Amino acid sequence: MMKPHSWPTSILGSLIGLIGLILTIGGVWLGFLGGSLYYLLTGAAMIIAGVLLFKGRVTGAWLYMAIFVATLLWAFWEVGGNAWALVPRIVAPAVLLIATILIIPTLTQTRHRWRFAGAGALGVVVLAVMLFTFLGTRPRAIAMLPAASSNAMVDPSGQATGADWPSYGGTGAARRYSALSQINPANVDKLERAWLFHTGDLPSKRAEGTYGAETTPLKVGNALYLCTPKNIIIALDPVTGKEHWRFDPKVPDEAIPYTAACRGMVYATTAGASAEALCATRIIEGTLDARLIAVDARTGKPCSGFGTNGQTDTKVGMGQTPPGYVSITSPPTLVKGVLVVGHQILDGQNRWAPSGVIQGFDVVTGKLRWAWDMMHPDWNGYPPAGQEWARGTPNMWTMASGDEQLGLVYLPMGNASADYFSGSRRPQENQFATSLVALDVTTGKPRWRFQAVRKDVWDYDFGAQATLVDYKGVPALVLPSKQGDIYILDRATGRPLTPVGTIGAPGGGVEPAQRAKTQSVSLWHTLRRPDLTERDMWGMSPIDQMICRIQFRSAAYKGFFTPPTSERHSIEYPGYNGGTDWGGVAVDPTRGVIVANYNDMPNYAQLVPRAEANRRGWVPRDQARGKIGGAEGAGDPQANTPYAINVNAGWRLPFTGMLCKQPPYGGIRAIDMATGKTIWDRPLGTARTNGPFGIPSMLPLTIGTPNNGGSVVTAGGVIFIAAATDNLIRAIDMRTGKTLWQDVLPGGGQATPMVYQGADGREYLVIMAGGHHFMETPVSDALVAYALPR
Repeated sequence: MMKPHSWPTSILGSLIGLIGLILTIGGVWLGFLGGSLYYLLTGAAMIIAGVLLFKGRVTGAWLYMAIFVATLLWAFWEVGGNAWALVPRIVAPAVLLIATILIIPTLTQTRHRWRFAGAGALGVVVLAVMLFTFLGTRPRAIAMLPAASSNAMVDPSGQATGADWPSYGGTGAARRYSALSQINPANVDKLERAWLFHTGDLPSKRAEGTYGAETTPLKVGNALYLCTPKNIIIALDPVTGKEHWRFDPKVPDEAIPYTAACRGMVYATTAGASAEALCATRIIEGTLDARLIAVDARTGKPCSGFGTNGQTDTKVGMGQTPPGYVSITSPPTLVKGVLVVGHQILDGQNRWAPSGVIQGFDVVTGKLRWAWDMMHPDWNGYPPAGQEWARGTPNMWTMASGDEQLGLVYLPMGNASADYFSGSRRPQENQFATSLVALDVTTGKPRWRFQAVRKDVWDYDFGAQATLVDYKGVPALVLPSKQGDIYILDRATGRPLTPVGTIGAPGGGVEPAQRAKTQSVSLWHTLRRPDLTERDMWGMSPIDQMICRIQFRSAAYKGFFTPPTSERHSIEYPGYNGGTDWGGVAVDPTRGVIVANYNDMPNYAQLVPRAEANRRGWVPRDQARGKIGGAEGAGDPQANTPYAINVNAGWRLPFTGMLCKQPPYGGIRAIDMATGKTIWDRPLGTARTNGPFGIPSMLPLTIGTPNNGGSVVTAGGVIFIAAATDNLIRAIDMRTGKTLWQDVLPGGGQATPMVYQGADGREYLVIMAGGHHFMETPVSDALVAYALPR
């Protein structure tokens, strides 16, 4: 019987041997799949080293040190100097190396052995710190920032930022740009909290796990207007944060779709009305239970002439609409006196969910002017008696933008209600899904469309609002996509002004005859990274990384546009959260620079045959008693199709919760609009709230986290953004991409900030720190304002 030399060596030898056994077994599996043999070879060597250490032999320690050196060489051969990619490859092995060095004195009688062991262990720590400090991720400056021009783009909306922030995107052009310059790179580090306001709208016990405020306030004159997750409208003093009034539309919890969110509202002026008349100026919002609400901007009282007692039900004509299936989470778009309204229709529940109809309402009366139902293009108003708008059609859940001069509204369209199965879609659905559609706002009829994905089964709906710009003398719009592609289109015709190409798309999946042989891509600029490889797999340790490599090799993956499958998982990269999602892009019109924050994560998905989905109890929400909210795609039934869908968004390991793809998971980039070239690119977000098993690491290291929400750019040369999962708001230097200032928010900053000037002459930065259940950030009811010291 073997007799260990000491308890420490026995424990360490057993641990190294056990890890070696796990790596050997997994390594055999990975090797069988055609993957790296490193884990098999290293695992076998670790078993030997563990046995030798258990026997008390110093050769076991020397063998493990040799294994570590080989691991270090292999790691640099695989990923070079990518610091985050090196973490799972060398950090855990380095911890075992330190333990091995410290155990050597128990195995020898060499003089000063403890002194040498301590120095060796300290040396490993110091070298590791120096290595990761040297290799740490920094902003990658590539080109010079264009100089500001006096011939700045004219804003076609007729609105302006500066003292005010009159629209969700700053103005109707949705540039998210402020003309203020009081705050600049030289003084932004002096920003301090000016005031903090609590809305009082927090989730009830039943609605826990559904909140994500996402709101961007409006500022007009001496009032700041915001809406809460459940659509309470509040007016505040912009300088003090003191409440003027509030209006509560009493939205029930049952109406919450995936997330309780109100992204924004509309400020409108009634032409010809006396300034003192009720609702001469009004605030309009859409609610989670799909009402349009109009209240007086001065008092918060309902506008009696709007609909019925200040509200209009937009569900009329949709037929059966179970609670939560039809919601308005984004602000309507006001063009030529028409409020253009789209709806968030619950995806993945039922192929024949309520209609994705687009509606135009009169801003003064609240009456329906027109409706666009793609299946009934001849209908101009409500459906004929006894009929309803076509069910299951593509919807617009996000923000539209509009051109007052052209009379067009630009609709970023989603997909049919079953995102991951296309066999039952009708020709009109295939025609308009995942497209930007320009409607004539006077008639509600399509003028043109630009489609980014053919027969989309990846949930690649357009999530971002298009931004109106001038491009080389042509009225244009910037259109970012979830695939990471950025297009510039002629506003009048939809003609691409920048190169668009096609790539061969992989076939297969459960509907090979439905898959398009080619798909469109932007040849001008893309935020998308190259296709994933086995080397991109990550985790907390070599074991995590090996498991992710096995999953990668076991999954169906043929690169971009790999279709979902049922016999095994498939990898969708980029995932449905972007690329660019609802936060959109910001544009500096004086420099001609696009600022785009983006996600860089895959999804790990599998179609589940109907019989198996039924066995698991995956039924539509209206049949699941008491269920509200929930993560999109996680066990969605897709009733009335052959398959349900299960999406592991971000591709997490089940035990540690670590992501399988190596960082960064999100970034922010500045792009020269004249050339399409990157000015700088950097990861966005630190690791302070991330860690294995959901335990925050509190490390201030820039890892690049998932992000939701957009940025604001200013004439002062500063970018303000929160969005990441680290609960920080930061100021970024427009020129270099470096962080100049940051502050910890009371909750997650999954919203787009806004900038205005108060009556005291100070420039204010305001962000809703409401948190977000899907992003796993803390929920809060805090609206935070920042300014320079008085």
